[in-house]
Amino acid sequence: MKKVELVEAVAEKTGLTKADATRAIDATFEVITGALQGGDKVPLVGFGTFAVSERAARSGRNPQTGEPVEIPARKAVTFKAGSALKEAVNE
Repeated sequence: MKKVELVEAVAEKTGLTKADATRAIDATFEVITGALQGGDKVPLVGFGTFAVSERAARSGRNPQTGEPVEIPARKAVTFKAGSALKEAVNE
């Protein structure tokens, strides 16, 4: 599902205009992004939890040349699905 399709579905379910639904979805994404940037977890009960995890620096290989490459440490966004979402998908 693309963002345009998400906006249309939200507008239809809520009775909002597409413009209002777009603003609501964009605001939701901004709030989640801001919380993750601040190091917070974002638990959405029944849906899942967004979090940031630390990935350690490690050695890898360039697949084209086979030369060793150092991969720097970084942060990665993770999502763990909640039980209600898992059950809904497996129905």
